[in-house]
Amino acid sequence: MKPALLSQLRRPLALVALVVFVGIFPVVIAPNDTYNTIAVFTLIGAIAVVGWNIFSGYTGYISLGHSVFYGFGAYTFGLASLHWHIPGGWEPFLFLPLAGLVAGAFAFPLGWIALRTRRHTFIVISIAWVFIFQLLAYNMRGITGGSSGVLMPLTPWVAPYANLPFYYIAFAMLLVAVFVSWWIRHSKFGLGLLAIRDDEDRALGLGVKTASFKLTAYVLSAFFVGMAGAIFSYYIGSVYPELGFNPAVDITIAIMGFLGGLGTVAGPLVGALFVTPFQQWLGLQFGGQGLDLVIYGALFLAILLLLPRGIVPSLQDWWRTWRTARQARLADRARAARQEQPAVLAERRGDG
Repeated sequence: MKPALLSQLRRPLALVALVVFVGIFPVVIAPNDTYNTIAVFTLIGAIAVVGWNIFSGYTGYISLGHSVFYGFGAYTFGLASLHWHIPGGWEPFLFLPLAGLVAGAFAFPLGWIALRTRRHTFIVISIAWVFIFQLLAYNMRGITGGSSGVLMPLTPWVAPYANLPFYYIAFAMLLVAVFVSWWIRHSKFGLGLLAIRDDEDRALGLGVKTASFKLTAYVLSAFFVGMAGAIFSYYIGSVYPELGFNPAVDITIAIMGFLGGLGTVAGPLVGALFVTPFQQWLGLQFGGQGLDLVIYGALFLAILLLLPRGIVPSLQDWWRTWRTARQARLADRARAARQEQPAVLAERRGDG
């Protein structure tokens, strides 16, 4: 009974231990501004890729235009703080849900248009959204400030505590995003999304409302990506067209998702944990000459070719293979022992 109970409690205990570790990381494990900065960027990237995975990972529609919602969230956050004269500090964080809602509101008509297409055409349309809205942000100077952008409220925090509010707010938002992703993955709605990913026409024939399912996932995805953009812009201190509507953000998010494992709950987290620190390190070491982009692209292209399903699904496959082989060996030993037992008993009787 006890081994069975321990087996059931193993995963929840591991999850609690992970949450505690992340919670104490910036204070106990690595009380260093450089490490904390990388940690904040990692958490923001994790929020974005978990949100992206709710749509692209579960439906199979790969979006390379989610930086549009990143930008909507950032501009909403900055403009709300500017026009409503919100001082820097904790108060601006109250506008994070607003940033997500505005991003989701824009995602509704954009998704309704783009999702009338399939697969490769959808990818092209999603990319087009980025450049369209980047150009609009440059030209709508009365709203976006043009190339000058929008300044965020100045934060009152100083080192070594300047990063901690952003870290814990991002961590809280990430927990919400992961919970929503987990709930979707194990719900009837998530089952419909996975059916769309496997065979959309067959799912439609089986009664899945594919159009509404895809659009709902698209809007939910945009909500979390918009909040990630808002946190990032507040942390950086400003938002401008190249930062808000940045195609490189889409590439990074997609790499995180593919590397960790599309359509899984843990995969995007693993991808963000690998990609963001490595990207920051490359930028510090080789960013001046632009070699960081070459190395970054080459290494992750190799990883994606070697692990096409991603880290988490590959590890799950290896684990299942190892367990199956182990169980087969144990079964062979038990069978051999049962076959030997009559001979041993007969020998003992003969000796007696």
